[in-house]
Amino acid sequence: MMKKRSISASKASLVLFLCQMISALDVPLDSKLLEELSQPPTITQQSPKDYIVDPRENIVIQCEAKGKPPPSFSWTRNGTHFDIDKDAQVTMKPNSGTLVINIMNGGKAEAYEGVYQCTARNERGAAISNNIVIRPSRSPLWTKEKLEPNQVREGDSLVLHCRPPVGLPPPIIFWMDNAFQRLPQSERVSQGLNGDLYFSNVQPEDTREDYICYARFNHTQTIQQKQPISVKVFSMDSLNDTIAANLSDTDIYGAKPVTERQPILLTPTGSTSTKVELRGNVLLLECIAAGLPTPVIRWIKEGGELPVNRTFFENFKKTLKIIDVSEADSGNYKCIARNMLGSVHHVISVTVKAAPYWITAPRNLVLSPGEDGTLICRANGNPKPNISWFANGVPIAIAPEDPSRKVDGDTIIFSHVQERSSAVYQCNASNEYGYLLANAFVNVLAEPPRVLTPANKLYQVIADSPALLDCAYFGSPKPEIEWFKGVKGSILRGNEYVFHDNGTLEIPVAQKDSTGTYTCVARNELGKVQNEVRLEVKDPTMIIKQPEYKVIQRYGQVSFECIIKHDSTLLPTVIWLKDNDELPDDERFLVGKDNLTIMNVTDKDDGTYTCIVNTTLDSVSASAVLTVVAAPPTPAIIYARPNPPFDLELTGQLERSVELSWIPGDENNSPIKNFVIEYEDGLHEPGVWHYQTEVPGTQTTVQLKLSPYVNYSFRVIAVNEIGRSQPSEPSEQYLTKSANPDENPSNVQGIGSEPDNLVITWESLKGFQSNGPGLQYKVSWRQKDVDDEWTSVIVANVSKYIVSGTPTFVPYEIKVQALNDLGYAPEPSEVIGHSGEDLPMVAPGNVQVHVINSTLAKVHWDPVPLKTVRGHLQGYKVYYWKVQSLSRRSRRHVEKKILTFRGNKTFGMLPGLEPYSSYKLNVRVVNGKGEGPASPDKVFKTPEGVPSSPSFLKITNPTLDSLTLEWGSPTHPNGVLTSYILKFQPINNTHELGPLVEIRIPANESSLILKNLNYSTRYKFYFNAQTSVGSGSQITEEAVTIMDEAGILRPAVGAGKVQPLYPRIRNVTTAAAETYANISWEYEGPDHANFYVEYGVAGSKEDWKKEIVNGSRSFFVLKGLTPGTAYKVRVGAEGLSGFRSSEDVFETGPAMASRQIDIATQGWFIGLMCAVALLILILLIVCFIRRNKGGKYPVKEKEDAHADPEIQPMKEDDGTFGEYSDAEDHKPLKKGSRTPSDRTVKKEDSDDSLVDYGEGVNGQFNEDGSFIGQYSGKKEKEPAEGNESSEAPSPVNAMNSFV
Repeated sequence: MMKKRSISASKASLVLFLCQMISALDVPLDSKLLEELSQPPTITQQSPKDYIVDPRENIVIQCEAKGKPPPSFSWTRNGTHFDIDKDAQVTMKPNSGTLVINIMNGGKAEAYEGVYQCTARNERGAAISNNIVIRPSRSPLWTKEKLEPNQVREGDSLVLHCRPPVGLPPPIIFWMDNAFQRLPQSERVSQGLNGDLYFSNVQPEDTREDYICYARFNHTQTIQQKQPISVKVFSMDSLNDTIAANLSDTDIYGAKPVTERQPILLTPTGSTSTKVELRGNVLLLECIAAGLPTPVIRWIKEGGELPVNRTFFENFKKTLKIIDVSEADSGNYKCIARNMLGSVHHVISVTVKAAPYWITAPRNLVLSPGEDGTLICRANGNPKPNISWFANGVPIAIAPEDPSRKVDGDTIIFSHVQERSSAVYQCNASNEYGYLLANAFVNVLAEPPRVLTPANKLYQVIADSPALLDCAYFGSPKPEIEWFKGVKGSILRGNEYVFHDNGTLEIPVAQKDSTGTYTCVARNELGKVQNEVRLEVKDPTMIIKQPEYKVIQRYGQVSFECIIKHDSTLLPTVIWLKDNDELPDDERFLVGKDNLTIMNVTDKDDGTYTCIVNTTLDSVSASAVLTVVAAPPTPAIIYARPNPPFDLELTGQLERSVELSWIPGDENNSPIKNFVIEYEDGLHEPGVWHYQTEVPGTQTTVQLKLSPYVNYSFRVIAVNEIGRSQPSEPSEQYLTKSANPDENPSNVQGIGSEPDNLVITWESLKGFQSNGPGLQYKVSWRQKDVDDEWTSVIVANVSKYIVSGTPTFVPYEIKVQALNDLGYAPEPSEVIGHSGEDLPMVAPGNVQVHVINSTLAKVHWDPVPLKTVRGHLQGYKVYYWKVQSLSRRSRRHVEKKILTFRGNKTFGMLPGLEPYSSYKLNVRVVNGKGEGPASPDKVFKTPEGVPSSPSFLKITNPTLDSLTLEWGSPTHPNGVLTSYILKFQPINNTHELGPLVEIRIPANESSLILKNLNYSTRYKFYFNAQTSVGSGSQITEEAVTIMDEAGILRPAVGAGKVQPLYPRIRNVTTAAAETYANISWEYEGPDHANFYVEYGVAGSKEDWKKEIVNGSRSFFVLKGLTPGTAYKVRVGAEGLSGFRSSEDVFETGPAMASRQIDIATQGWFIGLMCAVALLILILLIVCFIRRNKGGKYPVKEKEDAHADPEIQPMKEDDGTFGEYSDAEDHKPLKKGSRTPSDRTVKKEDSDDSLVDYGEGVNGQFNEDGSFIGQYSGKKEKEPAEGNESSEAPSPVNAMNSFV
């Protein structure tokens, strides 16, 4: 009955401990928060338990603690209250518990010896320090003693005793002479652990009178000296002389010469001894032996090995030192002293005890009112320590009652705590070798939520990388954390977010649209608080042109490119490395913005160059190799692989080694880097060459290690930069002698193939590993943990043996040993195998399913007993399948899914479930043989989720003001549809979106007619379905209402303005000539449209050429066309995206044979000539009349009197036109010079003819002689020959020629 109670209590402790792990609060290490929260005292600093002080200095006993409110301090001495106010020599530091005992002003340290303990207390509890034992250090003088001289015969042993005074702490011993020089020590003469000086055998040079033992007391920094010890060694020669002087000639005399002696132990004495050491300390074992010759000491551990990495030998191997000892180091250690005459040994039985040490130290516990928790204090030691509890420094048995507290051995269980339950608890674990004391407080807090992350903190990450947004918080009870995007956004849910227990929001793959403001809200029953942080997602840094592999000749120039692309808000830094190190400090290396240039390249520049681009958020790199080659000589040197070595010779043949030498072949202008030696085993694998070793190219001999029973042949291959030579001719054969095998088979395994057998397999030795003929294997096995003898069988050279009739799945110890005709290999190591497995017997029980959300569930089960697994437990398989959808009530083909959970796992997650569905599952245990029986089917249902998008959305029957919408229900409703949501908005000609209209439609509808829409308007529609959980993904479509027959949109009902004209360009016509074409069109739409003409060669894939039309004209002349070519043309309006005319095709006229114009057939020229002839006739008549009258006709005066305001007449003095003035410019044109005597106008004298301001030969006159050529504002002058213009004659020239 008592046993059942203890089991149930331990289970309860475990459950409560798990609850604590779930519900206990962690207080963040935030300085501001810690200053505000109430907290019981915590000891932060204290003096050591065993505190040895210098009696000449003040004694400082440390005790520091923290808490809120700050704690007060008190002390006990030797178990009673220590009133420091009554002792003038004792003071306590302000705001501290540290004691200062004033010794330097007359106090005595011995008066303050004792056991001290500090208590730190505030309103929430009391913490106590360790028991601090104060002892002043002591360095007593040596007691006076009369030392007799030591007279010793040569070869005898000797011990010089030190016997230092007992000090605190013990002194350090060393031997010196009168000159303060350390006495030399060796294997023959050495100092023991007790400070004595041991001579294994004395020699004449050991004679001296100043063997002095010194004791150094480090604490008081003093050294004490023993009186000198005299040693006199008598040699055999002097002893014989003394004897001869006292005996007659007839006596037989003469001392025996120095005799060699076998070893005896000077320390320790006897054949056995014992030693007790504490866990974690240093174990020192010592053996010092006498003998002649001087014995050599060796150490072994009986039945085991000396621990690796923790074993050291000191004092010429006379001292065995093992650091950090543990219980596993207990055992018998044997020291063996040996010389050529014999040996002696001593066995030291070592027992490792242990002062208490922590397994689980109690930890501070912060709880909310009404919560549960546990304090656990688990320690171990040898012997097992006793556990005792204290509350606020008082044994818990006599401490004030607390109904929420229950002590259960090494655990205190708290249930439904209140604020008055706050206290500091002490756990004391002690045995005869020491004690441990730990303080742990229980702090019951009721605090509203606080967010510790700074407000508006900015996080920056690279796109496609994780983003972690902090929301460090504290509250009691523990607050719940929710995240929102934006100030008024909806709560964040779904698989694209990960919510950590510490409040952090993780976006596993941040995208550019993840940028924004995020709000975290912390709430508990005492309040709510929120905090905003900002996230910016940056474009990643990329190297878009990486450095490339380069081969450059010596003394040339090379450049590596490293062109990067980065986020515009990040400042990149580019670093170049050579062979993963900084670039050499050399001015030949020029680092540019996006390249690295190396001038005057040398051989040392050969290597790998790396471009590293760093920003504050990411780093990328790219590397390229530079190979420097010599400039090609003249004539070019031919490089080739070396010729094969020759004249191979074997010398120094031994059983396990041989020396091979050779002569190198020609290097072929490339130095030999190394030689590769290969061997052939003509006995086991003739014709197959194996790699043996390789040596540098400067070496032509090598010592080769050989294996027994191999018929060796060797060959050598030379290697240079170009490649490998052909193999040399084989050397002579060398057959090594047979021997026992050196090794055993590897990869020994024991795995049963049937429930009643054990299949033992191994990897056989290769032929040359057999070391001799008759290779066989000794296979041994016995059942583990059963007192059975080994069963052995010798098998031929195979790699498998089957043991039949074994129990099902039991462990076996297995070993496989090689042997041949000469004997056995070394004893093999044992491996553990198992007999065959069988199918598991039982199914997992207590299968429970916890549905987490509509697509995820968690399944739990109890593990099966390991004995019923009957094999290696590989894991558990969960079979689950969908029975039916709860929304459609229709069954479908059952497709079972299987999830495997490795190892002894007792829970797992079921992902990818379909919402609003009924599922079944069962669990089976799996071993190496297969699956066990299935657990009973467990039924569970998933809740509703959001639906998928509607299966289709069609828009039909467009009219002037309505559209008909038809849709299909979602393929996966994932629940009961509640409604459909339709949103739509108009799109104008510049693709700008108008106001959004939202309509909710009953779930049973499948079509809708939208009325009162605008005429000839494009609309965008967004359509999705809803369940009670929320809206599903949407489907979008666009449609256009049609135009009325008049092409003008009538105002919509309720509209406040007339809709704009629908833009349209039609009736594009072309009239083409040889090199140009006149394009015209008709336009319907808004006023002030800016047109453009696009054209190109018909049938060509080239881009359209575009010409802008000035003003709002509806025609344009395309010039510069190619004669006889088909062109395509279309007209568009700027700002009316997508509105262009249909294409038209035209063809220019064929090219003429000559571009010369027959000017005599031109009508304008005939008219011009008639007018010129009439004018000349009038002038001739006038001249004739004037000549008859003998006077001049005053033409100039009459012309001045009747001058035209627009065009001035010709000047009489030079015969040229007057100055021409543009009505807008008012700047006079350059005047021509006077006409020469021949009455012709020179080109250089008059550059401003009307021809120059017209269109050359295309300038035309009307019938009245007025000029109709356009004024272009520029001159297109052609070179002239003599005084004649290359253009057609102008009227001015023609006029001057007749005057």
